[in-house]
Amino acid sequence: MGGEKQDPYAGRWIASIRGRLVAHGGTPEQALRLAQSRYKETPEIRYIPMTPALEVPSLVNTIHAALPQGMKLYLVGGAVRDLLLGRPTHDFDFALQEDGIRVARAVADALGAAIYPLDAERGTGRVLYTAPDGARHVIDFAAYRGADLETDLRGRDFTINAIALDPADGSLHDPLGGVHDLRAKCLRQCSPTAFTDDPLRILRGVRLAAALDFHIQPETRQAMKQAADCLGRISGERLRDELFRILEGPKPAACLRALEILRALDDILPELSGLKGLAQPAPHVHDGWQHTLSVLNHLEAGLSALAPVYAPETADDLLAGMLVLRLGRYREQIAAHLQSMPTPGRSRRGLLFLAALYHDAAKADTAAADEGGRLRFWEHDQKGADLAVARARQLALSNEEGRVLDTIVRNHMRIHFHTNRLETEGKPPTRRAIYRFFRDSGDCGVDLVLLALADLRATYEQELPQAQWAACLDVCRTLLEAWWEKRPEQVDPPTLLDGNDLMHALGLPPGPRVGKLLEALREAQATGDVVDREQALAFVAEKNQAEQDPP
Repeated sequence: MGGEKQDPYAGRWIASIRGRLVAHGGTPEQALRLAQSRYKETPEIRYIPMTPALEVPSLVNTIHAALPQGMKLYLVGGAVRDLLLGRPTHDFDFALQEDGIRVARAVADALGAAIYPLDAERGTGRVLYTAPDGARHVIDFAAYRGADLETDLRGRDFTINAIALDPADGSLHDPLGGVHDLRAKCLRQCSPTAFTDDPLRILRGVRLAAALDFHIQPETRQAMKQAADCLGRISGERLRDELFRILEGPKPAACLRALEILRALDDILPELSGLKGLAQPAPHVHDGWQHTLSVLNHLEAGLSALAPVYAPETADDLLAGMLVLRLGRYREQIAAHLQSMPTPGRSRRGLLFLAALYHDAAKADTAAADEGGRLRFWEHDQKGADLAVARARQLALSNEEGRVLDTIVRNHMRIHFHTNRLETEGKPPTRRAIYRFFRDSGDCGVDLVLLALADLRATYEQELPQAQWAACLDVCRTLLEAWWEKRPEQVDPPTLLDGNDLMHALGLPPGPRVGKLLEALREAQATGDVVDREQALAFVAEKNQAEQDPP
């Protein structure tokens, strides 16, 4: 929104009579209506451009040039908002009077891009375009939702998303004062029915407030709270997509807290409600829900400290500095891992944060006192994994995403076990323990490292003993080193014998015993007890004989 001094009417439409300004509005129609309500003469309507002028992306100009002669089209929504804020965007939404699918086809032909009809009934088409520099753009074309552009804009979610730009002359159409709200860093609903019309806008509002560092206007916040009960009618797929945008974006813990305050969380992730107010024994300093939110905060902070481009301010305390010193050499690998997409459009990072939300979800159901009266949560990791997988199905996540969630939640206590053993007994993870850890977790072992570190910090907060943190970092470094530097030796040893070899050498029929012997052999390779084919044959023969002999 530029720091230069602007004309007070910059970005507005003014009405003047005989050179004297008599009215102004966010659209030419508004300015005309206001002028005609006061004067009988026909006013002159013109647009006052911003200074400096908005820099319209060249792709927008290319799209405009590809239109049939005389066709009117407007860039709308988040792309205009981001343009005004100076933020980059790769998603462009266009509104027009015509059938959007027909126009999308013409633009796709001009760009040499792919087209996908999104909604034939509403005339919505999508163009997927990869620019010469490799940047990928999503370009949507939709017919007006209503009689005209202003009706379309008034039916949107927030005023900052209800601004249109005419690529023909760079003028803005802003019937609801969205530009003013952008300057005020305010989220305001477009209409009293914005959230009952589409309750998913509650999640979108929370996400935008966090991403843009905006505040939600009180009346809008109250409307969000009143419409929260309507979230139950939103499909799992739509909830999933907006939830992942929250988890992949900035301040996910603050977003979850906001959803809780708005009474929206129980309709989205009901399994988490049991954590609220759930007491936890020392060394925990928070109840179950506060701990979960703190885990998200520490996870976000840890990932920032380990980002590919090191920023010293992300490691501004002793514990964060130790994290960078011990694990900083893996920052590129960690970033690539988190950016990977088990399912197109949803990243591993989002899955990790969802797993963090569910890592203790079953504690309320498993809380019980032991013989000494201490509160315990036996098997909360196993039962929590079941809850996470069930929620994954409700959110229509893929089988692979369900597997990742299950693995992370089910195994999230293992690194804590090794940390405690190293700190109290001085025993680091053995090669057998390392092999078994990755046998059970696979590539989720990286996620488990990141979650364990955040979990430990959230457990103690400022009271975390430096020695325990150092022990956890040493365990995590050992695991990441095995995964990224010593995988053939410690994680995934080369095949010395296959099933056919075993059946031929030992005279075994196909069956579970062959699989068990092969797994035992792999573990023996990982521990260094078997290094070649000859030793492998001797090992499996001895192992097979021992299993056949009576005790």
